[in-house]
Amino acid sequence: MSVPIPFGTMPDGTPVELYTLAAGALSCQIITFGGSLQSLRVPDRSGKPVDVLLGFDALEPYRTHGKSLGALVGRYANRIGGAKFSLNGQTYQLAANNNGVNHLHGGLVGFNQRVWTVEEAGDDRLALSLFSPDGEEGYPGNLTVRVTYTLTEEGLTIGYRAECDRDTVCNLTNHAYFNLSGHDSGPVLDQTIQLLADRYTPTDPLSIPTGEIAPVEGTPMDLRRTAPIGARIGEDFPQLLQAGGYDHNWIPNGEAGTLRPIARAASPATGISMEVLSTLPGVQFYTGNYLDGCPAGKGGAAYANRWGFCLETQFYPDSPNHANFPSCVLRAGEVFDHTAAFRFHVE
Repeated sequence: MSVPIPFGTMPDGTPVELYTLAAGALSCQIITFGGSLQSLRVPDRSGKPVDVLLGFDALEPYRTHGKSLGALVGRYANRIGGAKFSLNGQTYQLAANNNGVNHLHGGLVGFNQRVWTVEEAGDDRLALSLFSPDGEEGYPGNLTVRVTYTLTEEGLTIGYRAECDRDTVCNLTNHAYFNLSGHDSGPVLDQTIQLLADRYTPTDPLSIPTGEIAPVEGTPMDLRRTAPIGARIGEDFPQLLQAGGYDHNWIPNGEAGTLRPIARAASPATGISMEVLSTLPGVQFYTGNYLDGCPAGKGGAAYANRWGFCLETQFYPDSPNHANFPSCVLRAGEVFDHTAAFRFHVE
């Protein structure tokens, strides 16, 4: 059984705890604030454990930095344009907490800012739960969420499950920033990426999807062949210029609802490679373009732009406002049941 360690106290006195999971040569630590992955140690080609996640040594930067490092994100991960959506003939107004006009990562106090309840704590498994009442952040319905982290010798699996007593929208993800050379090693531009996706969703200058589903062919968004993250990130391509790099939703090949490979990444420096699998219809590949100004990370690491990358398994951004996107509506009585897996190898 995993024994919790105190990690700080919220302003209202709620304690935050840290749990450690271990399986074979892998270990990870999770804090109850935001259900956040605080560390993930994987052996490199010499057998030395490398912490491949950006994170902090104390609670306060998690509370105040605003970048959701390692956090569970909801009720709706990513952006909703105009900070509103309509469902069953009713319009729901949300917080415009992104550029003053759009909604981002669940609002002013999203799931990444809540202290989660521990339901199960084993040596290699941690189950967390959260209750989001009807009307919280503008969303309809009483939503119950359970997220289970399971560590094996192969890697980390995240299981998401949610139910609601009214029709609502639901989009849950984890916002881990990976650096497969080590969290304190600097920019990730020489690490490699492969996205198993023929299409992506272009965005407007505020990162809201236009509704178009576009082919990656012939553009710097074509990451179907393994290449360094920095190989084409600086090209004169409107989608890259307006986002400051990669920060887009790709549409992985294969059938959503089945656990399928969607991405691969690797570090030439450590030999650590990571395969990502997901049941969800989209994945946001984000290259940490706005990490400048982030508080010092673990061990005093000076995190800066492009020191980490995210692969956020998800429904497409702004799905509630695009009928041609896969539906993110969670009907009363139905279950949101999705899985993401991060499997590690040494090359």
